[in-house]
Amino acid sequence: MPFVIGHRGASGERPEHTLAAYALAFDQGADFVEPDVVPTKDGHLVARHENEISGTTDVADHPEFAVRRTTKTIAGHTLTGWFTEDFTLAELKTLRARERLPQLRPANTAYRDEPIVTLDELIAYARDRGRGVVAEIKHSSYFASIGLPIEQTLVATFARNGWTRRDDPVWIESFEVGNLKALRSATNLKLVQLLEEKGAPADGGAESYAAMTTPGGLRTIAGYADAIGPAKALIVPRDPDGRSLPPTSLVDDAHAAGLKVIPWTFRAENLFLPAELRTGPDPRTHGRGADELRMFASAGVDGLFTDFPGEAVKAFSPPF
Repeated sequence: MPFVIGHRGASGERPEHTLAAYALAFDQGADFVEPDVVPTKDGHLVARHENEISGTTDVADHPEFAVRRTTKTIAGHTLTGWFTEDFTLAELKTLRARERLPQLRPANTAYRDEPIVTLDELIAYARDRGRGVVAEIKHSSYFASIGLPIEQTLVATFARNGWTRRDDPVWIESFEVGNLKALRSATNLKLVQLLEEKGAPADGGAESYAAMTTPGGLRTIAGYADAIGPAKALIVPRDPDGRSLPPTSLVDDAHAAGLKVIPWTFRAENLFLPAELRTGPDPRTHGRGADELRMFASAGVDGLFTDFPGEAVKAFSPPF
């Protein structure tokens, strides 16, 4: 059975990257939870989907922070809002998380008193629950360029909490390449090269993600990482009508290179499912997500990221 990672916690049922979401993921049987990791102005690591937080916190409701609204260019995208690197941890702790997709997941808007979670707090909670953490480094090159590199602090945070060994329940992942190569000589913790369906790593570490998924590209990745984390479409593509096509050879090719395969992201709503697994016309309705999960399990993936870890655990239970 593939291991189950609660993507930002059980983010289909609680606001993402909150203790409520992480707790529910573990309650539902997730083996790991996944925080996206960004730094504060004073060098602490917190769990947020992006460093721009206007859509995931109530920062706009705090007049004391109005002057911090600004525009920045990050990974080639121009964004206007509030950014974690402009706040101390104490200031971020005065904010409350908000549901990122309120129209799709309106029930999650009821959870309005969840604070911002630090990586230290999440690790301590995961250890208490006997579970693991899969930490994604966000925008490595950008944060290094402004004097807030994440990697050394991330490794030190895990070490401070007793996780330093290869067999500890920890994975560190990134869409960039150079930071993973540097981490290979700095830590024994397991590393994951994340792969988008299109484009190329922001740090220029490879010509394209497509080149990285060839047998030769996968052998290169195996020189510094333990697994790949590909977008689902790199394993099961879809036709122009949104229907699933036969699987590619990526899983077999990655296994041949000695890499595990951990695709992302599985969601239960019709909006995210292939056309043949949708139920009715409402994009919010849950379709046959269990069938998609089992499709990927049959393709041989080793683990997966899901917003609904409880559904994944159920889908992989006997008589699967």
